[in-house]
Amino acid sequence: MTELPSSVRIREVGPRDGFQNEPETIPTAEKIRLVDMLSESGLKRIEVTSFVRPEVIPQLADAGEVLAGVQRRDGVAFSVLVPNERGLERALGLRDRFDEVNVFVSASETHNRKNVNRTIEESLSGLERTLAAAREEGLRCEGVISTSFGCPYEGEVPQDRVFGIAERLAAAGCAEVGFGDTTGMANPRQVGGFFAAARGRLAGVELTAHFHNTRGQGLANVLSALEQGVDSFESSFGELGGCPVPPGATGNIASEDVVSMLHEMGIETGIDLPALVGASREAQEALGRPLGSHVLVAGPVDWRRDAPDGGRPGAARRPRSTD
Repeated sequence: MTELPSSVRIREVGPRDGFQNEPETIPTAEKIRLVDMLSESGLKRIEVTSFVRPEVIPQLADAGEVLAGVQRRDGVAFSVLVPNERGLERALGLRDRFDEVNVFVSASETHNRKNVNRTIEESLSGLERTLAAAREEGLRCEGVISTSFGCPYEGEVPQDRVFGIAERLAAAGCAEVGFGDTTGMANPRQVGGFFAAARGRLAGVELTAHFHNTRGQGLANVLSALEQGVDSFESSFGELGGCPVPPGATGNIASEDVVSMLHEMGIETGIDLPALVGASREAQEALGRPLGSHVLVAGPVDWRRDAPDGGRPGAARRPRSTD
């Protein structure tokens, strides 16, 4: 195994990617309360909402109210997703309430057409104008490429196409490019090869991994990306969100599952795991149904209880009786 990063940055996407996929609309005041809890957990980057047309995603029709109502905390960067120039214009009415913008495009022509009714080239041309306007406002920009690891309509997506889109986004002003496993089709070997190639081709661009847990390989894919030096990930508290396309799809990888694994491996995140689990528990209560996060069910590992040396992570576990 290659040397792993000593610290990792997590962008919490649940308030946008998670809430937009819920069948019910979460009350605005509840969204604000949950974002505030996430801000208090030590997360440094939170995607708060999306300025898409309300009739397209009614669950986020209150984007302006949510952004205006959440507490701003020192050291916590808020981001919003904007689909185009019009969405950016709406967001800029609250310019002092956020720090970053995210834009998105699919690496699959079929998925992009079904998602935004445009070709990839049409999307990129529009995003280049949107990114130019965002940079004029001094905003940090991230571009997210959906279906980077496979498409439910087209199957395998050529790696060269994904990297070509990433280069266009970087040239347009994206300091960071996120690669989305939108329908949970990635596997660890594929992820390792993908990011090894990406590091060579996309020098100078912050590479971010965005995995879904549709087929239970989310954390394994995180580890594979870590082994290639990736130290930036997107995840969703409670395992909220996901893509509605594949039957039986679950959500994004749970933020608390990722953070728990990283902490047990000795990798720093700056996040208070019990506080993060508390936010997920409140989201579960608000939705009135169990969420998919494993740590939410089992709780964080308590090394003081389980480790014979009083709490040092990495120590051998006490043998348990099999009687």
